[in-house]
Amino acid sequence: METPLITRSNDILSGTPVFYGTRVPVQNLIDYLSTGETIDAFLDDFPTVSQE
Repeated sequence: METPLITRSNDILSGTPVFYGTRVPVQNLIDYLSTGETIDAFLDDFPTVSQE
């Protein structure tokens, strides 16, 4: 079974979808990309999220 990319739990940020194993909301990535930032910039700013 593969590890999920995204998870949500009422115990982590009140159920906000986050990247598995982190407390980084998926919305952060969407916000970065919508403003023209790169995935590399996002990964630099959120080192607990891996590119894999």
